[in-house]
Amino acid sequence: MKLCFAAMNTRSGPPRVESEPTLPLADNVFDVLLSRIYDGALAPGCVVNEAALAEEFAISRGPVREAIRRLQGIRLVTREPYVRARVVTLDAATARELFEMRLALEGLACRLAAERMTDEEIRSLVADLERERRGVLLGKQAPGAVFDFHRRIVEGCRNRMIHGALCGDLYHLLRMYRRRSGAVPERKEEAYREHWQIMRAIRARDGELAESLMRAHVGRASDHLFGQLPSAAGASS
Repeated sequence: MKLCFAAMNTRSGPPRVESEPTLPLADNVFDVLLSRIYDGALAPGCVVNEAALAEEFAISRGPVREAIRRLQGIRLVTREPYVRARVVTLDAATARELFEMRLALEGLACRLAAERMTDEEIRSLVADLERERRGVLLGKQAPGAVFDFHRRIVEGCRNRMIHGALCGDLYHLLRMYRRRSGAVPERKEEAYREHWQIMRAIRARDGELAESLMRAHVGRASDHLFGQLPSAAGASS
């Protein structure tokens, strides 16, 4: 059995649950757990132990239980009757469906973003992309800082339906798979180069090229991810 909750107590300093008393406890627990799932402290398949978390945060089980329910609602945690909650395990079948959706919708979002983003939004995205690149190269990213190039593109497309599909409840699951596909340093460097190619096409207002580059980018990420998932061969045949 994969038990990962014990490692949580090794972190220095108190959890954010205690440092943000103005927010409801369940919201704080949810934020902490979501962050740990994103950064791998709670890896796929790990038990999410309600009692251990309540003890760690020095709170009752109620807020912890509510936070876990919310994680179930966005598909990051699974729980069967009489079985402990676990972080969702990444599988090839789900990855294939998610990346097929990304291929279609993010490509179109990129085309629309090239047509609809304001000049100021494009300048801001260019600056943030460069800041992120330098932070990664120099190892000076601010703690907790999140820059999501793909989300910014989707927001810039100004299509509520596309935004709802890619940035709604499925967004968190998509991020888990995207993180896995870009976990290898070589792929991360490739992804940055591809992001810059996409950005240049958007800045040139070339929607057709931007869509083509985004589709190629998502396709390569998909191929890379399937090479890592154990059941990829069987699911993709």
